[in-house]
Amino acid sequence: MLKRKFYNVLLDWKNNKRNECLLVNGARQIGKTYIIEQFGKENYQKYIYINFITNPEQTIIFEGNLSAEEIYKRISMYVDGGDIIPHKTMIFIDEIQICPKARTALKFLAIDGTADVIASRSLLGIHYNRLINDAELERQVSIPVGYEREIEMFSLDFEEFLWANGVSENAISELREFYNQRKKVAIGNDVSLNERFLKLLREYMVVGGMPEVVNTFLETNSFIKVYEAQQKIFKAYQDDIEHYASNPEKPKIKACYDSIPRQLAKDYTKFQYKTIERNGSAKKYGNSLDWLVDAGLVYLLHNVSLPQMPLKAYEQPENFKLYTTDIGLTTSMFGFETQKALLKKTLTGPAKGGIFENLIFDMLHKRGFVLNYYKHKDNIQEIEFVFERDGEIIPIEVKSVNGQTESLNRFIEEYKPSVAYKLIDGNGGTDGVRVSLPQYMAMFI
Repeated sequence: MLKRKFYNVLLDWKNNKRNECLLVNGARQIGKTYIIEQFGKENYQKYIYINFITNPEQTIIFEGNLSAEEIYKRISMYVDGGDIIPHKTMIFIDEIQICPKARTALKFLAIDGTADVIASRSLLGIHYNRLINDAELERQVSIPVGYEREIEMFSLDFEEFLWANGVSENAISELREFYNQRKKVAIGNDVSLNERFLKLLREYMVVGGMPEVVNTFLETNSFIKVYEAQQKIFKAYQDDIEHYASNPEKPKIKACYDSIPRQLAKDYTKFQYKTIERNGSAKKYGNSLDWLVDAGLVYLLHNVSLPQMPLKAYEQPENFKLYTTDIGLTTSMFGFETQKALLKKTLTGPAKGGIFENLIFDMLHKRGFVLNYYKHKDNIQEIEFVFERDGEIIPIEVKSVNGQTESLNRFIEEYKPSVAYKLIDGNGGTDGVRVSLPQYMAMFI
């Protein structure tokens, strides 16, 4: 059983909610159903499960009168063992995007409070459901503002991956002390501890955080089996595109998604429509890219014209990078030979830099960071990530190999941050405000 941080998020909601249901968003196959079901069975006397994909007839529960009393009556009729034990029952509504009226009903269930209600939805298909056009969807859904807490769940982060591989929380805490003290990761002259975690990070780059893939790795210790599990997920994503996307968009969505390795392999990883095809343009592919973002399969990272507060004011919507939402799926898109080269530390070329950028984005995004990148139009210097903290802009430079930091030096000289991070495939050290860290320490920033 994989230990997930999200379990504590659910506990916090249970203990601190006030007249609100919980809506959990997230891409497909990241473990939403499993962790919510585990939580419901372990923390309530009665657990009731509703799934509109496996049991489409259950949508009738939310037809007609949406009072809590009537909904409970219908649950008892259409769900086996669906009788409610007041204040000791959790109802889990899975794939709620399939039944828009169930989303409306969350308000009445929250006000009633007889049962705790958690709903989940896969982002895929929310705005592009092939059975309901936008106007009809808007007519059917009344968003229960003030009566639901909406949160997003991701695949396993690096710390959860460490737990799965038997690394104790005490060991991670000891590692955190090296970060807090800005010390080289070593015991005396022995740097084997740093090498151990760099190796684990390379494994995370290849395996990623999709629960099925992580379990495959733990059960087989085979990277070939890991790759096969990742290809199975890609096939499921392709099936989802076929199911949810409109016919004119299907080939364009696939073309956008398939271009990701080429986008990351450029010297400058800014997304370019011409990388999809020679005459590619935002007009042709913009909606397809939006589909992938809405599906939770990719995220956009926007450039800022000025690295000052507030960053949102200086975003350039037309200039962005595209990263996938799971680093293991990212590396598998390059093929198994590339994954082997990453593990062996033999990969060279621009693609290596793009992969490491996606790795650090993955690690920071899952921790809740709101990120941008900074590249001035008049020079070639680029800072891979900038973010707001304590009223200032903090830069992060990512190096797939140890090297010069001209861009970071210039940033420090011009904008004088209190700290500037350089993440490297090596060990730590400090030089003024510049803090060099092994890449795995992105989990502590």
